[in-house]
Amino acid sequence: MYRQTYERIFGYAVRRCGSPEDAADVVAETYVTAWRRMSELPRGETALLWLYGVARRVLANHRRGEQRRATLHAELKSEAEHLYTAHPAPAPEDRVGRAMDLLSDQDRELLALSIWEDLDPAEISEVLGCSRNATRIRLHRARKRFARALNTVSPAVRVAARPVAEKESK
Repeated sequence: MYRQTYERIFGYAVRRCGSPEDAADVVAETYVTAWRRMSELPRGETALLWLYGVARRVLANHRRGEQRRATLHAELKSEAEHLYTAHPAPAPEDRVGRAMDLLSDQDRELLALSIWEDLDPAEISEVLGCSRNATRIRLHRARKRFARALNTVSPAVRVAARPVAEKESK
């Protein structure tokens, strides 16, 4: 039955799906259903008609699934844009961003978890899967390396103290 009907069922699915991959999924699900319901499968030419009916229902399920995925994707995208555009990461052209770029990935991740995500060392240790003590030490060292990187990017400018008001000379 599979060999006799495959091309026609596949053609039916290809003409109704957005991609050949989706059509192949629909055809596979159609034949899985036929296998499960082998006792209900009619004999002869009516088997093809029965498979068209199964393929039609599988396509309807596929379309509903695609619609659900598209709706969820749009909702998640909107929510992510709303949540994360309010607190964007610093632009690389600023002093902090340039200093962060000088750090290792591990140091950047530690500092981001601590500062941007507002996690304490105990929470960071859970995220990273290491002990609290190791996290505290790594965080301390990352902060020191960040301070050095910040000084490299923008060395502190020493300004000499000036009198508040200059005396008039005569």
